Amino acid sequence: MRLVCISDTHSLHRRIPEIPDGDVLIHAGDCLGAGTLANVEDLNEWLGSLPHRYKIVIAGNHDWVFQEAPELARGALTQAIYLEDSGVEIDGIRFWGSPWTPTFMDWAFMLERGQPLHERWKRIPDDTDVLITHGPPKDIGDEVALGFRCQNVGCVDLKHRIAQMTGLKAHIFGHIHEGYGEYPMGDTRFINASTCTARYEPTNPPIVLDI
Repeated sequence: MRLVCISDTHSLHRRIPEIPDGDVLIHAGDCLGAGTLANVEDLNEWLGSLPHRYKIVIAGNHDWVFQEAPELARGALTQAIYLEDSGVEIDGIRFWGSPWTPTFMDWAFMLERGQPLHERWKRIPDDTDVLITHGPPKDIGDEVALGFRCQNVGCVDLKHRIAQMTGLKAHIFGHIHEGYGEYPMGDTRFINASTCTARYEPTNPPIVLDI
C-alpha cells in the first residue's frame, strides 16, 4: 500500500506543486486557514479532484470548525475519512488518527501535558499499523527555534505510548513546520509531513511511503 502524506496546508492546498498518486492520501491536520466551514468545503472539493482511492484527514490546532461545529464540519467533508480519536481499517492496514497537541497559547484541540494527554493516547489500539497525530512525539521532528536556542516541543506522553506499540509501521504528523522530513527509527518510520515551511509557503513535497 502506498501512502502519500501531507500536513499543515493551511488552505493553501491548491498551491502545492504536485501530489503524487497512491492508495491513501493522509492529511495530518491544519488543513484549514481561518478554520471555517467554507475552508472545509474548499478542501473537500480539492480532495475530490485527487485520484487516491482513499483520503484520511485529521484536524489540527488551526481547524476550529471541527471542534466548534463538528457535525457541520464532518458533514462537509464527504471526500475523506475523518478520524478523531478513532480508527479505520483499509486493506488490512489499521489506521488511527488524533488531533490533540500540548497546550500552547489558545488554539483548537489542545490539552495540558501529563494526565489529560496521557488519557487520550491510551485510546490508541496496540495493534495500530499507521498512527496519525497532528503533533510530534518528543524529540522526533519537533525542534523549533525559540530566541537564540532550539527546543524540542513534542509530546513526551505520546512518545511513551508509541514505545509500547511494538508493531507500529509508521507515525505521520506535522504541526512543527521546521521539523519536516522522515525519521526512520527501528521498524517504525516517523514522518513530519508539514507541507508549509516556517514561512507558510506550501513547498515541502508530500512524503511517500510503501507499507
